[in-house]
Amino acid sequence: MIALARKTLVYEWRRFVPSVFAVGFSGVLLAMQAALVLGIFGSAAVYVTASSADIWVGYPGTQSVNFGRNISADVEMRLRMEPDIQAVEPYLWIDGDWRAHDSAAASANKGGVSIYLSGVSTADDALMFTKILAPWHRQRLREPGTVIVDRADLGTLGTQEGGTAWINNHPVRIVAAVDGLRGLGGVNVITSLASAREIADGEARHGSTYFVASVRNGVSPAAVQKTLSGKRNSFGAHEAWTAESFARRSQRYWMFDTGAGAGVLFMAIIVCLVGSIVTSQSLKAVVAGSAREYAVLNALGVSRGALGRVVIEQACWIGGLGFVLAAFASAVLLSIASAYRVPVALSVSAVLGCAFLVAVLSLLSGLGAMRSLLRADPATLLR
Repeated sequence: MIALARKTLVYEWRRFVPSVFAVGFSGVLLAMQAALVLGIFGSAAVYVTASSADIWVGYPGTQSVNFGRNISADVEMRLRMEPDIQAVEPYLWIDGDWRAHDSAAASANKGGVSIYLSGVSTADDALMFTKILAPWHRQRLREPGTVIVDRADLGTLGTQEGGTAWINNHPVRIVAAVDGLRGLGGVNVITSLASAREIADGEARHGSTYFVASVRNGVSPAAVQKTLSGKRNSFGAHEAWTAESFARRSQRYWMFDTGAGAGVLFMAIIVCLVGSIVTSQSLKAVVAGSAREYAVLNALGVSRGALGRVVIEQACWIGGLGFVLAAFASAVLLSIASAYRVPVALSVSAVLGCAFLVAVLSLLSGLGAMRSLLRADPATLLR
C-alpha cells in the first residue's frame, strides 16, 4: 500500500500541486520571518559579532552594547595583569548628533541625525570590527576627524563618500563607506579613539566605555571571564562577559525586553499559525478529492489503517517537495533582500528549525486528514 502513495503522487500530480505550493508557501513564510528576526536583532550585537575580541568588560549590569557607561582606565591594567590575556584595547561609545554639510540635506533631516559613534584602535592588529574594516580603512582613520559609515546609511546622513559633516559641532570627513555596519536603533559611525575623545564631552574624554581583550591560544574565554569576575572591586566598578554571552545578552534585550521585539515575535507566531492552517486545509482537500477511491479500496477489503498510512506517506512526500520549493524561493528572496541591504540572516540552526516545523506541519495535517478519512462511512462515500 505504501507504493500506492508514490504512484498516486506521480499519476495524479496535478491534484497534489496546490498542496506542495501550500507547504512551500508556509516554509517561505517561516524562513523569511526567521531571517528577519535574526537579521534585525542580530544587528544589535554587530559591535561584538563583527569583532574578534574574546572578552568584553563594561559597566556592571549593562543590558546591551549601546547602553554602555564609562568605566575607569584602571580596568585596563587589571586586564593586562591577567597572564591568559594577550591583547587589550579600549572601545569608546558616544551618542552623537550628525549634521550634514549640505544645507539641503540638513534641512531634509530637520537639522540633525542621532548616531552611535564608535572610537576604535587604528592599529593593524586591532580587535574591533575586524570583519568590517580592512587595514587601509584603519590607516585612513589615523587622520584626525575622519569617519567611516555604512553605505546604506549615506542617504540618511545626507552625505556621500568623501563628504564632510559635523558630529557634536566637530567637523568630520567620510573617508570610506562599508557594508555590514548597520545597527538597531540608530546609525553607526566609526572613528579613531583620538578623534572620538576629541568629539566627546565630559567623562567620555577619560576612561572608556568598554575594554575588549583576546585570550591566548588554547585558553577558554569562559575561564578568563570567571577569573576577571572574581576580582574587580579594587579596580573600579566593572563586569566581564565573553563575546558570545554579551552578544546574546544584547540580542535578548532587544528581542524580549522591548516593544519592537514583542511585536516581531508575535508576528512570527501568527506566521506559524497561518502556515499550519493553509497546509492543513490543503491536504484535507486532497484527501477529500480522493475519498471515493479510498472508499472503494476499503470496500474491497483494504483496512483503514493501511489507507491511513498511504495518506501519511503522501503528506511526507508533499512536505519534502514543499520544503525544496521553499528553500529555492527563500534563497532567491534572501539574495534580493541582501542586494537591497535589508537586515536578514539565516543560520544553520534556523534552517533546520524551519525544516522541522515544515515536517511537523505536514505530518499533523496528514494526521488530521487521516482522522477524517477513518471516521468516514464507506457507504456514504460510495453514493
